[in-house]
Amino acid sequence: MREQKARLSWQLVEVTGPSMAPTLLNGDWLLIQKVSSGADQVREGDVVVLRHPLQQDLLIVKRAVERREGGWWVMGDNAFVENDSREFGTVPDELVLARARARFRPPREVQRSVAGAASWAGWAASCVRPLRADRSFSRRLRAR
Repeated sequence: MREQKARLSWQLVEVTGPSMAPTLLNGDWLLIQKVSSGADQVREGDVVVLRHPLQQDLLIVKRAVERREGGWWVMGDNAFVENDSREFGTVPDELVLARARARFRPPREVQRSVAGAASWAGWAASCVRPLRADRSFSRRLRAR
């Protein structure tokens, strides 16, 4: 039973929408690890998957900015999209479902040429990036 739980705690999900750009782009895939007891395992700066507080059948991806009374203050990395705690306030711990551990960026297009092979090699070297709470690491992703 424990082995089954351990396997189910990791999952791949696809990112849709612009709220986490430029860190995460529409079409990126995330390797997420489910948190076992609410937001206990979440740290400031983590990218998290949570239920939208006002529409709980909708899952969203945000950055956990700070711990506040009543839960987490979360924000998207895209300052122009306000679908985050600026709109709905603090998110209760029980709505925080998972932490993102890595991002997989799919190739933009398939080319069958020498230039295409070189672009595939570049893609393979940069497609997988761990996601960490350290903000300086995230800035490196934004500078790409």
